[in-house]
Amino acid sequence: MTKIIDGKEISRIIRAEQKKKVEILVENTGIVPGLAVILVGEDPASQSYVRSKRRACKKMGVSSHDFNFAPDISEQELLDLINILNEDPEIHGILVQLPLPKHIDDNKILLAISPDKDVDGFHPQSLGKLVIGMETFFSCTPFGIIKLLEYSNIEIEGKHVCIVGRSNIVGKPMANLLLRKDKTGNATVTVCHSRTKDISYHTKQADIVIAAIGKPEFITADMIKDNAIVIDVGINRVNDPEAERGYKLVGDVDYSEVSKKTSFITPVPGGVGPMTITMLMYNTILSATRFAEKKKMEK
Repeated sequence: MTKIIDGKEISRIIRAEQKKKVEILVENTGIVPGLAVILVGEDPASQSYVRSKRRACKKMGVSSHDFNFAPDISEQELLDLINILNEDPEIHGILVQLPLPKHIDDNKILLAISPDKDVDGFHPQSLGKLVIGMETFFSCTPFGIIKLLEYSNIEIEGKHVCIVGRSNIVGKPMANLLLRKDKTGNATVTVCHSRTKDISYHTKQADIVIAAIGKPEFITADMIKDNAIVIDVGINRVNDPEAERGYKLVGDVDYSEVSKKTSFITPVPGGVGPMTITMLMYNTILSATRFAEKKKMEK
């Protein structure tokens, strides 16, 4: 019988654990974890995401510092702000909501963020440390997937994991997390993408399939072996005349059919989604803790 991996419940557990860490940190050091969120433009999805982050900060005792700008802000103005935030001792995490307007170079902005405050885990230094197994910030969505598996008591070590998608946000960091010499790593990893021939050949061999390709219901039941574990990262809007908003959200997996064959599966929504913001909070609290330890050593 298929077990549903409840991302909302696991997220709730982790947030409660992290909130206690914040309370202890504040009591012992007086340091309140601070997260700066930079939003450029008026993209509704980005605004909704930022609001969710703000609510999470409030509930967990993290100080939220919001910076909202019109889409015509210059690249240099944004870089100047990041330089100020890099030096601000009350800011322990800096997040720039992507995508940015076309006249701003995303890579230049991400490179400007101090690796010590890169709680999104997107800085090349963070990714490089991940590849060679050093301590660093892990990208939030892949890190959230690791936690979903861990809190569901699903063993990763020695398993064959097939990742469908090679983005810098999910696919690539996910592969490197799974390759780590760690109890939540040590997997054999296959990465498929748009140029892979016969993706189903690879997915049918996998113990765990992670779908992050951005195509509605791309992974079908005939692509999965019996009792596989399926993690669906996709969030896609598809037209649905019967829905109140005229659309419904579906993942990259054909949930209704695939779930009949799996041992574990994540739903959409309510699976991977809630974990991304949770791990952002986790990284911000970790950053504040490291900052407190550094201050203590300097005394």
